[in-house]
Amino acid sequence: MAKGYSARGGFTGSAGMMRQQQQMQQKILKMQQDMAKAQEEMESRTFTSSVGGGAVQATVSGKKELTALVIQPDAVDAQDVEMLQDLILSAVNEALRQADEAMNSSMSALTGGLNLPGLGF
Repeated sequence: MAKGYSARGGFTGSAGMMRQQQQMQQKILKMQQDMAKAQEEMESRTFTSSVGGGAVQATVSGKKELTALVIQPDAVDAQDVEMLQDLILSAVNEALRQADEAMNSSMSALTGGLNLPGLGF
């Protein structure tokens, strides 16, 4: 007879393995639910960056959409449009970076630092 096999109960470790598999599936389901909740919370947040001493302020949502852009009148100089463009890009990119950083931090806390490339974090 094979080791670990009994005529009455089959393989003796199979019930324990099934229980472990069910527990693992429950943990995975809970992690998925927690991640969905965290992502929903992140998407409702806003991130604001101000550059040029407050000349340009950009706000993005957790969905990484630009929701507000404030340009102070004294930042508008027809002779130096490039500077204004650079300030806008800097403000928007910094706000997006903040949103990314917050999302990565939130997901890392849930996954215990696991790298989940297919999920985007």
